[in-house]
Amino acid sequence: MVNIHSLVFNPYQENTYILFDETHECVIIDPGCVDPGEQEDLKSFILKHQLQVVKMVFTHGHFDHLCGSKFVHDTFSILPVYHREEVALVKQASMQGSIFGFNVESPPEAVQLLDDGDLISFGNATLQVIHTPGHSPGSVSLFNDEGRFVIVGDVLFFGSIGRTDLPGGDYDVLMNSINQKLLPLGDDVDVYPGHGPKTDLGSERHTNPFIEKSPF
Repeated sequence: MVNIHSLVFNPYQENTYILFDETHECVIIDPGCVDPGEQEDLKSFILKHQLQVVKMVFTHGHFDHLCGSKFVHDTFSILPVYHREEVALVKQASMQGSIFGFNVESPPEAVQLLDDGDLISFGNATLQVIHTPGHSPGSVSLFNDEGRFVIVGDVLFFGSIGRTDLPGGDYDVLMNSINQKLLPLGDDVDVYPGHGPKTDLGSERHTNPFIEKSPF
């Protein structure tokens, strides 16, 4: 069984996820820790639970989701993986941060570039990579069928959707990702977004004002 632990980091209240199972292997998704206190929170949780970090994954390349990646690399000797269409955005992380007054260290080079349908394995668990562009060109969602959950980055939120007014964003593409790639996973699937509380696809299908309701 996959355990999901979230830590809320940086002024943008970004959700960093630590996923682990009974083998104690773990994946860090979107490390957003921005100061020494937040970095210590991340490190302490991993040490307390005796976890072995085997993967670092970016759902997308916006600076608030990867500003702790250099710390994770230096602390746990792990390189990130992310979708190949996010390469340019990840390389601009320091510039993105400076625009908003953040000193973001350049993320380490990717050890692997992801494609739609790839599998990310840790312990006895597997995450399926689903390319869900629209918030950014290479945004991905990470689906675990056995646990019936999906990590969606900034594609879908509780009662809302990801913004599309940033470079590379596209509203129509985002809505296609939600309607054609996420909702078909099933109403029972829990959704862990990049900001805010968790939700589920059934609730968003029926109550999210951005999602067109079926007449049937």
